[in-house]
Amino acid sequence: MNRFALILISLTAGCSMAPKYVQPEPPVPPAWPVGDAYLKQSGEMPPVVSYRDLFTDSRLQQIIEQALLNNRDLRIAAANIASARAQYRVNRANILPQINTSAGYTYSDNATNRNTGGNTGFSNSGSRYTADVGTTAFELDLFGRLRSLSDAALQRYFGTEAAARSTRLTLVGDIADAWLTYAADQSLLKIAQDTATSAERSVKLTRLRLEGGIAPRTDVRQAEQVLATAQADLAEQRTAIAQDINALQLLVGAPVDPALLPPSIEEVTGAVLELPAGLDSSILLRRPDVMQAEYELRAANAEIGAARAAMFPRISLTGLASLASTALSSLFTGGAFSYSAGADVSYSIFSGGGARAGVAQSKAQRDAALATYEKAIQSAFREVADALARRGTINDQFRANRNRVEAAADTYRLTDARYRGGIDTFLSSLDAQRSLYSARRSDIATQLVRASNLVSLYRALGGDALIEEQRQ
Repeated sequence: MNRFALILISLTAGCSMAPKYVQPEPPVPPAWPVGDAYLKQSGEMPPVVSYRDLFTDSRLQQIIEQALLNNRDLRIAAANIASARAQYRVNRANILPQINTSAGYTYSDNATNRNTGGNTGFSNSGSRYTADVGTTAFELDLFGRLRSLSDAALQRYFGTEAAARSTRLTLVGDIADAWLTYAADQSLLKIAQDTATSAERSVKLTRLRLEGGIAPRTDVRQAEQVLATAQADLAEQRTAIAQDINALQLLVGAPVDPALLPPSIEEVTGAVLELPAGLDSSILLRRPDVMQAEYELRAANAEIGAARAAMFPRISLTGLASLASTALSSLFTGGAFSYSAGADVSYSIFSGGGARAGVAQSKAQRDAALATYEKAIQSAFREVADALARRGTINDQFRANRNRVEAAADTYRLTDARYRGGIDTFLSSLDAQRSLYSARRSDIATQLVRASNLVSLYRALGGDALIEEQRQ
């Protein structure tokens, strides 16, 4: 009978009452949007590449590598992984019996007998040695409650690793954006300097013309307005560049070598290569944040099994082996040995529906995790679609802005020459100068958007070879 019970226990232990996990279908279209705003995509699955394959400038690569070593968010993520791993081990250990051992020594003296000289026929005086080893309240996991909790902890550990990969992916993209923004601000600073220099010449020229009786005082005041505007923009760009450096240093977690910073956005136009998006939106399932949401869904699914198992009786085993003797030399003899074993069964006859409510709660949490997972996929789809829409139109915008700069520059040269020749008013030259200034700034902004769009697509697709290697 005992052997049959042991066989039955071994067969039923570890059975899970959790629902079978089935990966939900992605709640997004199978392909990316098409239309006038989108480039035609290749039908191939985008490769899993390293950031080094896309960010080709060695200066940017060095900054990213420095950040991967020093960034505090990555250190926090690493600590969270260690904590989740330890929590899984704690839950896993609950499945196994905990064996404890103890040893003791006591000495007692019957003071009454010693003082009166009496003899009662027995003595309470002397030494006593004990040694115990055993397990207490080891729960037989007949219905898989402990295993379900262990599996939930394991899935959350995996989710924490995915969160760390997401942090790394975001960090790489943020550094690339900050580096490009610094380059654009350097270009805007040069434009402001050029405009201020040109405005200073205009002020000097109009003052000379005023002193010669050729130009009215309004020309001088208008030229001074352009100069003041350029000087204000110059101060603003200096502030922006200083703040760009501060942002980079925060991301890197250490000072950034000035030699690694780009001098202009024009100089780093080809620093970011294109990553083909492909036609199949299922690539979103490899994004770290989507994977993290799925691991949380798996954990919630496992917790349903733990809640269901909690509705059934719990069986706990207790075993104790003891050695006791009045002499240390005879402690390990056969006569000093004793043992005991027992089993306890606990079951709540009435709990006011608490156990069923626990199952209902775990199912509701699973439903919430499912909705979170689906929303993560939908948000990822939107990010990729937005990046593709911007990518499909940015080159047209860039060419149009370049044509605008060329036309504005030519207009300014002609109107300025006509003003100097006394043919046009200074107002015409002033308007042309302002148009050129605006066109040049718009051109820089477009170049930044075009480069940042490639960074956004890299981040939205969520595939980095180094990240994938860490996952494996």
